[in-house]
Amino acid sequence: MTNSAKALEIAISQLGVREKGSSNSGVEVDQYLKSVGLNPGYPWCMAFVYWCYQQAAKSTGVSNFLIRTGGVLHQWNEQQPKRKIVLDKVLKNPAIIQPGAVFIMDYGKGTGHTGLVERIQGGLVETIEGNTNDEGSREGYEVCRRTRKLASIKGFIQ
Repeated sequence: MTNSAKALEIAISQLGVREKGSSNSGVEVDQYLKSVGLNPGYPWCMAFVYWCYQQAAKSTGVSNFLIRTGGVLHQWNEQQPKRKIVLDKVLKNPAIIQPGAVFIMDYGKGTGHTGLVERIQGGLVETIEGNTNDEGSREGYEVCRRTRKLASIKGFIQ
């Protein structure tokens, strides 16, 4: 099993995890944040993705290629160019994106959102995301499945 497939499997196992008490905190959420060196209270979508890949690395023995950061756009900007796939390439051939790839959204002014790809079909990306909710907020309160328009994605890391 590839690291990406294992990370996706781990992400799926976290479906339904919710913040407890104060915003951006809770037993599991605190673990996600700690994996990137952050205390409770920070947005945690990137920390969730990093944590999933870190757990996969422990399981498979293959090193985690993600940068240890809670910043979505920092992850994108500092990632190895060979691992980044821009949207234009994906629009031409969606099949190049593997399950477990990391999607990156850029909302401008340094804010973004991320999660793991389950599959791409018909211009839509089915994902597992942390720090979201059924309404699709990037500042939600749980790990859940989402469906997003492919065109809303900046790029992918795999």
